[in-house]
Amino acid sequence: MTFPSIATAVVQWQASHGRNHLPWQNSRDPYRVWLSEIMLQQTQVSTVLGYYQRFLDAFPDVASLAAAPQEAVLALWSGLGYYSRARNLHRCAQVVMEQWGGAFPRRAEDLATLPGIGRSTAGAIASFCFSERVPILDANVRRVLTRVLAFDADLAVAKNERQLWDLAQQLCPAEDLENAMPRYTQGMMDLGASVCLPRKPSCLVCPLQSQCRAARCGQPENYPVRTRKLKRSAEAWWLLIAVDEAHQRVWLERRPQQGIWAGLYSPPVFQSREALQDAAALRWPQADLSQCQELPAFMHVLTHRDLHLHPVLLPWPAGDAAPAAEAGAGCWADAGQWAAMGLPAPVRKLLDSQLGPLA
Repeated sequence: MTFPSIATAVVQWQASHGRNHLPWQNSRDPYRVWLSEIMLQQTQVSTVLGYYQRFLDAFPDVASLAAAPQEAVLALWSGLGYYSRARNLHRCAQVVMEQWGGAFPRRAEDLATLPGIGRSTAGAIASFCFSERVPILDANVRRVLTRVLAFDADLAVAKNERQLWDLAQQLCPAEDLENAMPRYTQGMMDLGASVCLPRKPSCLVCPLQSQCRAARCGQPENYPVRTRKLKRSAEAWWLLIAVDEAHQRVWLERRPQQGIWAGLYSPPVFQSREALQDAAALRWPQADLSQCQELPAFMHVLTHRDLHLHPVLLPWPAGDAAPAAEAGAGCWADAGQWAAMGLPAPVRKLLDSQLGPLA
């Protein structure tokens, strides 16, 4: 097995069998490539497609994104998940405008200094847009490489991860970089997404089958090796859905800038039914807490945590309007307003299903 033959096989395969129809492909615009790379992190292509176009419609370039309020960015991101990506996206655009004169740096080393851009994303942008000879190592590419090389070192160990990065660098094309690097990078992504799957890989149609050491041993699913597993946890949240029926509004508060749903709007969150009841009595003593109604609980699955959400509806009678919002405490929002706010997907779905008829 020789490294140049691997790069050549991937480049040739991508040209005839890889994905070439996605809206961010065949573009050397770093803004569009960067946006797609951030959205595609831990998110399926089918989900990203609609969000990608809506973002470009609202923010066609890095200057318009940098100038937008964070709330507008989060609102467009709502439902895509992993909201730290949206906050980093916004901050990154501002840094590009402030420190790089509105032009993305051309080297992966410089790109990796920007908010939200790690080494692999930096490599993708530099490869696609500027043909720099740098590797990527996202989950799909990591799986392809470890199988081709039968790399069985534990990737939970930092030095082994660094070794794989070094090997990935050596595998990159060495000639005709202008054309080969974008094609090679896309090809490695495509192989991992459509052929070299985590379970039951399609080895017979893989262009690297003859060179793949894992396939030769008949054990491709043994790679990659990672011993450290993140444990799942569960948490119960109680949501106070305070509704001002007189004005057809619901009370929403901005979440802290750290933690789950950071920076988004949601109903007030409590760790227990009792804590919710006590807080409601203290904040709104004029409300009739006997009218509280528990809505059906449901679970929202995060990457490593299950949120068990318990909505509790607290209505004000139509003849007794809810009090005005206190400065900085939150806001009352009707259906038209919350539609344009940055809301977590389960909250938006809850409000639309339970309170939409108020509008």
